Amino acid sequence: MRRWAFLLRPQWLALLVVVLAFAYLCFTVLAPWQLGKNTKTNRENAQISRSLNADPMPVTSVLPHQDSAAPDEQWQRVTATGRYLPEAQVLARLRSVEGDPAFEVLVPFAVDGGPTVLVDRGYVRPVEGSGVPPIDAPPSGTVTITARLRDSEGLARGKEPFEADGIRQVYSINIEQISTLTGVPLAGSYLQLVDGQPGGLGTIPLPHLDPGPFLSYGIQWIAFGIIAPIGVGYFVWSEIKVRRREKALAEAAAKNSAKNAATESGENAGDAPAPLTTEQKLADRYGKRS
Repeated sequence: MRRWAFLLRPQWLALLVVVLAFAYLCFTVLAPWQLGKNTKTNRENAQISRSLNADPMPVTSVLPHQDSAAPDEQWQRVTATGRYLPEAQVLARLRSVEGDPAFEVLVPFAVDGGPTVLVDRGYVRPVEGSGVPPIDAPPSGTVTITARLRDSEGLARGKEPFEADGIRQVYSINIEQISTLTGVPLAGSYLQLVDGQPGGLGTIPLPHLDPGPFLSYGIQWIAFGIIAPIGVGYFVWSEIKVRRREKALAEAAAKNSAKNAATESGENAGDAPAPLTTEQKLADRYGKRS
């Protein structure tokens, strides 16, 4: 166990914690985030492709009740007969259409014999920076429209609805929020008008059928989550090798030092005169008798 003791040093503990936390985030947050976006994009692309050749269907067949939603039918073209409720009009701000800023104009639409749905009439461009331009009112009376089903968007966190110049504005097309804001019950999916419809404004184009880079990004995060611990393992193995080599060199140096000391001791012992006997000592002191 002593060979692993260096891993308890602060710098090694910090490295292990950081790498383990990074790998955990790769597998539980970053990779699922990108793979989820890839799944969503592929789902939308498939729905758009299917809707291009599908005939429009009555909106009441997919949204029969006021609390109905149709997430599996997003982008499907539907027809609806009813009337606009212009007094509950809302603008979605900070939108981008074909790369330029825009407002999207949202109005509830009461379907004959069906629910009240939110209708995206299309877009208008801001004036004088972020000012709201004049907006034509939708037709009064009963009309028939063709639109595409859309899912409710998530809330824009930290951005509350507000009213300016007598117009209510929101930052996302979140049906629940708009229903609360206007006081009008709305179905769980909204309608986006296609070109040439009564009450339509600038037509919002379909998204490009591009899968995007999300799959490759997700795979990269998984790879990073695998490589990071392997990299730490390599550094640990390299450190152990260096320590083994240093220990072996130290032991060899100690053996050589002991051997050299023993050799020098032997040589010094060979050069010294032999110890004198008692007779020799007496003769040296008193002289040798004949």
